[in-house]
Amino acid sequence: MKLETARTWRIINPSVTNAVGEPVGYKFLPGDNSFPLASPNAWWRKRAGFVNHHVWVTPYREDERYAAGDYPNQSSGGDGLSKWTETDRPVVDTDIVFWYTFGHTHIPRPEDYPVMPTAYIGFLLKPNGFFEMNPANDLPPSALKKGNLPVVEDKFHSCCG
Repeated sequence: MKLETARTWRIINPSVTNAVGEPVGYKFLPGDNSFPLASPNAWWRKRAGFVNHHVWVTPYREDERYAAGDYPNQSSGGDGLSKWTETDRPVVDTDIVFWYTFGHTHIPRPEDYPVMPTAYIGFLLKPNGFFEMNPANDLPPSALKKGNLPVVEDKFHSCCG
């Protein structure tokens, strides 16, 4: 992932097409992120090899549930996503798992003392190509209701006065 390019991914189902003949899918939009600042030789990076890439795609397997493997605290490294992707298993025409690794590098500021208020990290997964048009386009217009305007006690009955 190159944060400077604002890259997105589209995860599609080639077996199902929309009204214009394109496959339906989801567009993955990463949010704020950072790269690990620790050395690749750091003990925790060896155990958490999934941090070496932000995006991983694997075919679904019920026993592959944790990005660092089942027992990261007892591992010397190389388990989980690092191991599962070594064989380069096909991901076309099968159920997949889209793994996204996101992190936060906290650079302190005066407002963070004594307690850091908040940091937002996340992503969007948006439907892409499911509809012929915006689904809100065919909603009926809202009915104009009388009597819902604010009552103003002046001789001009102005809402802005």
